[in-house]
Amino acid sequence: MNIAMEKSNYASIKVVGVGGGGCNALTRMLIEPAEGVEYIAINTDAQALDVTEANEKIVIGDKVTRGLGAGADPQIGAKAADESREEIADKIEGADMLFITAGMGGGTGTGAAPVIAQIAHDMGILTVGVVTRPFRFEGAKRMMNAEAGIRELEQYVDALIVVPNDKLLEISQEDTTLVDAFKMADEVLEFGVLGISDLVTVNGLINLDMADVKRIMTNVGICHLGIGKAEGENRVDEAINFAMNSPLLETSIDGARKILINFTGSDMKLKEINKAASLVRDAASPEAEIIMGAVNDESMGDQIAVTLIATGFTDENRNRNKDTNGRDLSFAKSQTSPKAQPVAKVAPAMPDFLNNSMSQRESQPTTSRFAQGKMASLNNSFANPQTSAFASNRNAYVAPKQPNMQKPSFMNGNASSTPKAKTEKSTKILPWFYSEDEDVNE
Repeated sequence: MNIAMEKSNYASIKVVGVGGGGCNALTRMLIEPAEGVEYIAINTDAQALDVTEANEKIVIGDKVTRGLGAGADPQIGAKAADESREEIADKIEGADMLFITAGMGGGTGTGAAPVIAQIAHDMGILTVGVVTRPFRFEGAKRMMNAEAGIRELEQYVDALIVVPNDKLLEISQEDTTLVDAFKMADEVLEFGVLGISDLVTVNGLINLDMADVKRIMTNVGICHLGIGKAEGENRVDEAINFAMNSPLLETSIDGARKILINFTGSDMKLKEINKAASLVRDAASPEAEIIMGAVNDESMGDQIAVTLIATGFTDENRNRNKDTNGRDLSFAKSQTSPKAQPVAKVAPAMPDFLNNSMSQRESQPTTSRFAQGKMASLNNSFANPQTSAFASNRNAYVAPKQPNMQKPSFMNGNASSTPKAKTEKSTKILPWFYSEDEDVNE
């Protein structure tokens, strides 16, 4: 089998950063990128895009904004993305899985992210949204924009992960800088991409593939994506606790009906894996489908890393997935199942891999990675394709798919494309998004 054939067997994962917040996240992630993952920056602000690190960059909405930004107006952000639909589709073509990250509440991220998600939906790409909700101190208007943008985005993504910025206040120290705080939020996306790429590209002791990921994450709405890493005598307990109860998310795995869990480490004991899987099973729904994988990686030393994806939350468990203001975050409806008995939880301490300062990251670039040793260069991605991404990364390529170019429903009331089928979805149009009787060019 030649190298071209081997490349076609790898799943293609792409990450799109939208707007100022999303592009800043890409720049921070690309300090040490995951190999085999393509990073695409999309913005209406040409000047900001110039200083963004990415494999590909797109200035959207040249006619609408002339490269000057969306001015915190989601309608302009949506129009800009609609204007650049073909270019966006061209850049995400060929992806098996697409992550869309944005800071919600502003103009470009809030308005353009749902349009990009709809384009990916029409192309048949498994799409995951990872977005932040603004701090309360940013004001009611920005929060309202964010909530509406999150609802609209959810119509087109398969799975949605919401990181509330207010959580950063709860876990930060007095001397935590703003840069350090946002880096911690970015690591939800960073570790999620790294963990999932490892799930689908590495041959493990117990194999998982893209079909397993799609089974758990397709058309599920709210999603819990937890990452844990620990070492020592209680390494499994600590790692699984971090993964089940991420201090940066509003979700836990209580009552989840679909769970994918992967262990990466060396010299993993059967009883360790059994104990961790039992903790997950006890917290999930009694009817939960649990898919498990395990990758042996000698470079991990005494460390063990856990990637946990939980979806399919029941109506009974919606209240557990609400923030302190009672906002409902469980967008996906599902049939009611018997109430799960949750495992007793201990509030997790801030894990070391989320609590390092930027200065530590720069001097020790691998402190936020699952394995020791700096990631290999993208040019060496096929040097050892059987090594896990926690130690080294891989390239990925698949044959391109043909896009189906249609506007999302909120951009065009007569569009034939409809959002993914989900129960009891609201069809209310956002008042500040695209309107046929209003033209920002006039």
